Amino acid sequence: MAAAARHGGTGRMVASVGYTAIPVKFSEKHHSPHYLYVKEHKVREDKDHNRPQNRTLFVLNVPPYCTEECLSRLFSGFCSVQSVEMCEKPILGEKTEPSKTKFFGAKIPSHMQMETAPIHNYMLFDSQGFQVAYVVFKSPAGVQAAKSLSTEEPLLISSNRHPVQTGIQKWIAKYAASIVDPTELKTEVDGFMQTYDQKIAKEEAKAEKEDGVPDEEGWVKVTRKGRRPGLPRTEAANLRALEREKRKRARKELLNFYAWQHRETKREHIAQLRKKFEEDKQKIALMRAQRKFRPY
Repeated sequence: MAAAARHGGTGRMVASVGYTAIPVKFSEKHHSPHYLYVKEHKVREDKDHNRPQNRTLFVLNVPPYCTEECLSRLFSGFCSVQSVEMCEKPILGEKTEPSKTKFFGAKIPSHMQMETAPIHNYMLFDSQGFQVAYVVFKSPAGVQAAKSLSTEEPLLISSNRHPVQTGIQKWIAKYAASIVDPTELKTEVDGFMQTYDQKIAKEEAKAEKEDGVPDEEGWVKVTRKGRRPGLPRTEAANLRALEREKRKRARKELLNFYAWQHRETKREHIAQLRKKFEEDKQKIALMRAQRKFRPY
């Protein structure tokens, strides 16, 4: 992925064909420069709208301590910078949509994916290796100026005016930033829910407006709201429904499988016979009183 380079006879760094070596130093205290290898980012037409042709610079060998703000400041000396995107390796096609919140969706390193680890610990780890970057200028002159850079004086990444945190200070700052503020989190969640409710309300209003209206081909969209509302069930209907459920459950059960089931069946049968006998006695007594009983 990195562009190969070698020392020429003059001691200058010579980059691979197509790349330009730009020397950078972390600060004035450092003597050995670090080299960024840049070239114009070219892809097929209409394949990468976020990195426009003639205005995007592809940067290799970006050190871990260099941030997007640092690259924007370094390359703004050539031309006004529109955006800077950093990633672990070159990306083909459209870039991923950035996260809309800082509380969720934090990237977890593969070696730290443990279910028991707290989420705020994940935010302490950045990419441990060198990265690539896409610098988009507001004018094509920025790409040409970076490609034709001839100065041997290294650019400074960290200065008194623009300090860059490293080491334990960087870890402390990232740990402090990883602690969630409940008030800020509640505000963001409330805003998200408000936006979601408005979206649902618009969709429902649009559905109601289009309900019953034929489209261009003459089809009418039928929804559940267009159906006639059913009548509430009466008490007798509820009882019949319960009785059907009871019979349905009884059919699924094994009858007289256990001894106690056999005894219960006999008791119920005897109770039904006694009930029928008493009902017949009352019926005969009534018929005798009305002189309608004729046993022969």
